[in-house]
Amino acid sequence: MTTTRKQYSPKFMARVALEAIRGERTLNQLTSQFHVHPAQIGQWRKAALEQMADLFVDGRKRERAEGDVEKETLYEEIGRLKVELDWLKRKVGLLD
Repeated sequence: MTTTRKQYSPKFMARVALEAIRGERTLNQLTSQFHVHPAQIGQWRKAALEQMADLFVDGRKRERAEGDVEKETLYEEIGRLKVELDWLKRKVGLLD
């Protein structure tokens, strides 16, 4: 007898977490309404509260940070290619 795990959509998880954050209903009421284990509701609530601050970060600053990461990976790639090119030149005998 095998059971498969339930897969919840992010939209559903957000709705349940929001209901838990509001606090209008008890955890047991939310459990019976959404048919989700109370521990799972607690995890979703905690994750929502922890990640809520990231929603209000200025988008321009976030783009710069992502650009810096991309720039760093490109510089790493350039370094690897330069080392590879120098090795090939020495192998062929172009660089003495």
